[in-house]
Amino acid sequence: MSLVSTEWLENNHSKVKIIDSSWHMPNTNRNAYEEYKKDHIKNAIFFDIDKFSNKKTDLPHMLPDKNQWRKIISNLGIKNKDRIIVYDSSDVISSCRCWYTFIFFGHDPKLISVLDGGFIKWKKENRKTTKLNSKIIKKNYKAKTIKKLVKNKKEIKENIKKKNFVVVDARSKNRFLGLEDEPRPNLRSGSIENSQCLPFNELIDSKNKTFIKKKLIKEKFKKMGIDKEINVVFSCGSGITAAVLALAYSLINDKYLPTVYDGSWAEYGKIE
Repeated sequence: MSLVSTEWLENNHSKVKIIDSSWHMPNTNRNAYEEYKKDHIKNAIFFDIDKFSNKKTDLPHMLPDKNQWRKIISNLGIKNKDRIIVYDSSDVISSCRCWYTFIFFGHDPKLISVLDGGFIKWKKENRKTTKLNSKIIKKNYKAKTIKKLVKNKKEIKENIKKKNFVVVDARSKNRFLGLEDEPRPNLRSGSIENSQCLPFNELIDSKNKTFIKKKLIKEKFKKMGIDKEINVVFSCGSGITAAVLALAYSLINDKYLPTVYDGSWAEYGKIE
């Protein structure tokens, strides 16, 4: 169950850990933490995608190491057996990145879901929110890495010839085709050779920010020749919206675990 509805969360609110993992593109001039402090779902813990990332690289919000992750999640008061619901208020559905990261570090995929429609839908439906801080009691979280769920630049380059997996890019078609400049500096335009493009927002209902119906998601992937394939790797600008596609694909292929090229175009498209 990669997604839960707002109704489900309201009915199960006391039985789950709730995470607000809102993250906004730099050009939006929005501060996710400041917004969280003013308004969030009761008991939600703020998850800072940039802060809780690998600080030893100049690439944006790369996965931290296992020990970093263990400390981060322990300090957020989360246990390995906790049922977790992640939401966001972001145009890029950043909750999916948090969902993916938990699974990469060994959290049971059945115990973590994204709130379909996020905070936007929750508020539209006039469900309860608060500005009160959530009480956190430190726990002892154990982490492991499922290394096959992440690809690096070397593996992506080798795959151009070997074709062991399909690479699908979540950026807009104009960025993928090199017809539009990248929002980050020092990046060339274009895409990874032999990759395909499925803009993540094609899978999101623009009105209420929910995922489109499974049948439509299936049709989108089928048109690309991806049906029951499990060797699919998702990429994007910096690893955020790649996770949106990974979650969408997990909805129609229950054997699939989210696999992301973490560096994405921020790494691959670097002008050197």
